[in-house]
Amino acid sequence: MISRRNIRVKVMQLLYMIEAADSPIAFKKPVEELQKQLDKSRELFVYLLYFLTEVARYAETSAQKRASRNLPSEEDLNVNIKIAGNEFLWQILENPSFQKAVETDLPEKLVDKDLLKKIYEDLTHTDKYKEYISQQSRDKAKEKEIIKLIFTQLMLPNEAFIAHLEELFNNWDDDADMMDQLMQNYIQKPGSYNLQEMLSPEKWQFARSLLTTTLEKKEYCAELIKPKLKNWDAERIAQLDMVLMRMGVCELLYFETIPTKVTINEYIDLAKDYSTPQSGQFVNGILDNIHKEMMEAGKIHKISFKK
Repeated sequence: MISRRNIRVKVMQLLYMIEAADSPIAFKKPVEELQKQLDKSRELFVYLLYFLTEVARYAETSAQKRASRNLPSEEDLNVNIKIAGNEFLWQILENPSFQKAVETDLPEKLVDKDLLKKIYEDLTHTDKYKEYISQQSRDKAKEKEIIKLIFTQLMLPNEAFIAHLEELFNNWDDDADMMDQLMQNYIQKPGSYNLQEMLSPEKWQFARSLLTTTLEKKEYCAELIKPKLKNWDAERIAQLDMVLMRMGVCELLYFETIPTKVTINEYIDLAKDYSTPQSGQFVNGILDNIHKEMMEAGKIHKISFKK
């Protein structure tokens, strides 16, 4: 469910926090801290998914409230609740993994009902929604499209909803991009996701090894990096860039099934996305230089994962 890129981001964030910590004992058990961070990400993801389904289901709640008015109008008595029976919505709701996650995490206790109502009302005013309920048939693509619209166009751009998330989850800022990607992927293939296991055993091993190796080999990686900085003052280089380069060097040297090209490209992209505008080119130059030197010294050995 979580990709290797997502894992690299989580490890990067934790390593940066460790570097920036005032006390060296603030993170005495980094592997346990990484697990906690991943657990928080899972809880956030479950909540986003639950809120999304509740927006769609609110059509029935709205219809009941309007019909129970003292003097309901004809419009009140004929609210279109097509979306509440959305086939894609029920594919999510009836998924055993989703049901277990809702039972375990109790996301309903966190929902701001006024905000939920407001986002549903925003949905009913969109042209896409009006077009959707005007058609009696159920087209699979359109069933999925209207659910996706709720997340991408009504939840994420809504400042009140983001403030709501920030209040509930202190990891939202760090996880926002990952959550967007995970939600989009889930909407494409909901049945293939296990919400109880964000990471497969293989990916957890990668995450744990990347974290511990980067910590254990900190001094050695620094010895390889500093001579390549030339006119750069190592003390003035962005701390995040140093973290990314150390992670990249560790992957090059100690993760034999990951191709060197994949490693270098991944850390270039992370530097571009999370550090300074110049960081991508800078990290590329340093890692490429170290890669060539280590290859010539016969210190990089890669094997085919398939073998």
